[in-house]
Order: sequence, then structure tokens, then C-alpha cells
Amino acid sequence: MSTIVRRTVPALAIAGTIMLATTGCLAGESADASNADAAGSTGAESTEWSTDTLSIDFATYNPLSLIVRDQGLIEEALGDEVTVEWVQSAGSNKANEFLRSGSIDVGSTAGSAALLARANGSPIKVIDIYSQPEWSALVVPAGSDITSVADLAGKSVAATPGTDPYFFLLQALETEGLTIADVQLQNLQHADGRAALDAGSVDAWAGLDPIMAAAEAESGAELVYRNVDFNSYGFLNATEEFLTDHPDVAQVVVDAYEEARAWALENPDETAALLAEVAGIDPVVAETVITERSNLDVSGIPGDDQLSVLEKIGPVLVESGSIQGGQAAVDDALETLVDDSFARAATEDQ
Repeated sequence: MSTIVRRTVPALAIAGTIMLATTGCLAGESADASNADAAGSTGAESTEWSTDTLSIDFATYNPLSLIVRDQGLIEEALGDEVTVEWVQSAGSNKANEFLRSGSIDVGSTAGSAALLARANGSPIKVIDIYSQPEWSALVVPAGSDITSVADLAGKSVAATPGTDPYFFLLQALETEGLTIADVQLQNLQHADGRAALDAGSVDAWAGLDPIMAAAEAESGAELVYRNVDFNSYGFLNATEEFLTDHPDVAQVVVDAYEEARAWALENPDETAALLAEVAGIDPVVAETVITERSNLDVSGIPGDDQLSVLEKIGPVLVESGSIQGGQAAVDDALETLVDDSFARAATEDQ
């Protein structure tokens, strides 16, 4: 059982979500307009939502998602009228697959993965920032002869394409004048990458926390290259269709995230305990992830800070051939990726 104590959603937050309840009928209007008009178009007594289902992901790389799910913040706000389905994302690539297919309405990815998806035609927008992490690094087994990025040339490296660790690998290689063609890429999901490293099947791994921190503590794995600037922010994304048709429910989701952030900052030990429970890792490892490699005390409003990081990553993605439309597609994605209206409304209410 989790050590977290369930909190009650503040009355003002409930009132705010109720006042937003009927905005979902304004299909075709922008989320910004719906949010702005919500207070005047509905009454506080309304409990009718624009949808009866919500599909949303949780992920061990997104601590706030674990709190929102564990404490039932969304369910408490929506009541019995809306069924909330939780789907676990094993990585940003899986969250993007779920979003593109319509399997989920809201999903958590690294910022780089959201840029990749948007640039390649996936109709998603970032609606909240859940962390500023140092969750990626290049990992080698204990006692490895690999001591630098340059030593990776010709070596087998496990990574999950479409995720921050993969983009971290691309940027790291670039610092030594190398490309992905200079290594033997092994396309493995994050947990499988760690397993391959432990088994000696690969020479290095582009790791992701909390699995990476567990590999350090349990297997003696070493982080051969770290660079916090090569890590993008944690993005909470939603499909454009969901935001257009159900802005009232989208607002509930973001409100819940901002409540979870405040709780996490006040309760870091309990947050680490929940991560350890869900991820199946040692509590000490989870504490390292939460206290040393996850900055949750960051504004949830997406904007220039995140876009400036993505502007640096974009050309790397283009050079690697990951973006079908080249730099023009990246530029268009950067201009259209962000919808900050929900996070602004959520933080203004606090």
C-alpha cells in the first residue's frame, strides 16, 4: 500500500472545475476561448461534463502522474459522471504512440519526444510541465573500458528511439563529431536496455531514471557522460481533438497536476516512497531520483524556457533524419506545440 495520504481537492478547485463544466459543448472553439468564457457561461450548480470517459497515462518518469493517480484527484473532481482510465507508458515513444492512435487523451513525454511527434504530424499540444529532470545519461557496466563519448565509436549502444535518452545520445555523440551511424544502435525499450547492459549484450546504454538510478545502485553501473542541458523538460500533452471538444475535463487534469506538484514539494519522502512502490525499486534509489534528479519546483506553464531547449534539439533531430519535413517542420512544430491556457488558469487559482 502507498504511504501517501489522500487529500481532498480544495473547495475552490472543485468550484472552478464545475464552472468550467459545460464548455465542452463549444466544439470547434479554441481551448483559450472556452476557458475565458467558462465562468460566464455556466452556473456553479452544474455537474455535467462534456465527456463520460477520460483516458490518461501514468509513468514512473513522471512522478506527478503517480500522485494524481494514487490520490484519485481527477476522479474526485469529476465524480461518478466520468470514467477515468489509467494506462501506463513505458517511455515517451509509447505515450506518443498512444496519443497518435487515440488510445489516450493525455500523455506524458519528454519535451524532445513531443517535438518529434508534433513535427511528424501528430496533433498534440503540451498543456503542462511536470518536471525539469536530469533523467538521461550514458551508462556503462562497472569496470568498462569506455570512459568517454569518443570511446563509443564502433560500440553497441542500447537506446529507445523517440525518447529523451535517444536524443541525449545524439547530442552527446555530436560533441565528439560522431553520429548515430558511428555506433551499433540496439533498439530496446528502457528496461530492456538496462537488462542488456547487465547481461553484457551491449557496451553502453542511453539510460532513463528511475531505471538508470537502480542500475547504478544494484549493478554498479556507471554514468560515463552526463549533461543536464541535454535533458528536455517533462511535458504533459493532450490531443488537439480532446482539447477542442473537452476543455472542461482538460482543465480538471491540469488542476490535478498542479495540486500534485504542491503536494510533492511538501512531501518529498512520500513522493519517493510512491515512486519506489510503483517502479519496484529500492526506496533509496527513488529518493535519489526525486531529490537529486527531478526538479518538480518548476512552473507548470509551458513557454519560452522549454522552447529554447527544443530549439537546440531540433537541428539534431533533423540531422539524424528523424523529422520527415526537415527544419521547416520543426519550426512549425515549435510555433504550434504550446497551449499554456490550462496551466495559466490552474496556477492563477492557487
